[in-house]
Amino acid sequence: MVTKAFRFGVISAGAPSGAAWIALAQRAEESGFSSLLVADILGAPLSTISALAVAAGVTTKLRVGSFVFVNDYRHPALLAREIATLDQLSDGRVEIGMGLGTYPSDFQQLGIPFDQAGVRYARFAEALSIMKQFFSGETVTFTGEHYTITDLHPVPRPVQQPHPPILIGSSGRRMLSLAAREADIVLLLPPIEEKLAWIREAAGERFDHLEFGQPARGIEITDGPSATSLTSYSIPVETRRMSTQQAVEHFLELRERYGISYIQVPDGQLENFLPVLTHLNGK
Repeated sequence: MVTKAFRFGVISAGAPSGAAWIALAQRAEESGFSSLLVADILGAPLSTISALAVAAGVTTKLRVGSFVFVNDYRHPALLAREIATLDQLSDGRVEIGMGLGTYPSDFQQLGIPFDQAGVRYARFAEALSIMKQFFSGETVTFTGEHYTITDLHPVPRPVQQPHPPILIGSSGRRMLSLAAREADIVLLLPPIEEKLAWIREAAGERFDHLEFGQPARGIEITDGPSATSLTSYSIPVETRRMSTQQAVEHFLELRERYGISYIQVPDGQLENFLPVLTHLNGK
């Protein structure tokens, strides 16, 4: 396994005003965070694509991405067009997080069937193929069980070729195997050992090129500057209180054992994680 340098992202669902959102993006950039990732959740303060566009527009180095786009909410060719546009306008700073969706209530509100996981997986796999064709092909023609596209001219081109980095996270073998074959960034959620073995088997020669990440949900830095909840984005998890040194040791162990080097921090812990970044960022 190739050891990669640490980088950190901020996960957010938005902010209560435009000024607050701009301030968050600029603070993340000036603090040394690699990315700002926006949750794709109905009822969140801001919608994903618009929030990413604004964040990219008020920064110069910060990468922006989804955490994660729910496949069934959008046609994959139209989503690919939005992403390619954002990548072009941001000069190649987009990351694409993709997933099946895990909130049946959101599907119900939209009137979209929350199909069995196997059906949603099959649709996701087709969508990913379509998006990759859009990013790097001359035309997009696809006939599948769920999507049909004929002679679509893919415009615009993303700056990042063959496509912006694709992030996929899951607990299931089927999705993790797909991620191993098709993604660039794979999120590893506990328990990890068996999942990493699935990925290694499916990835083959791609394994050493994959970047592994993990959300730092539930980790509270006790000796950081401050902790302020900026948004309503939260997933109930057990809180683990750590000092800066304990957190540094924790992340070093994750990288040594599993190759995890990309850590996503909830926006409410941005300031508290700055001492951790000082110790680990880029190292």
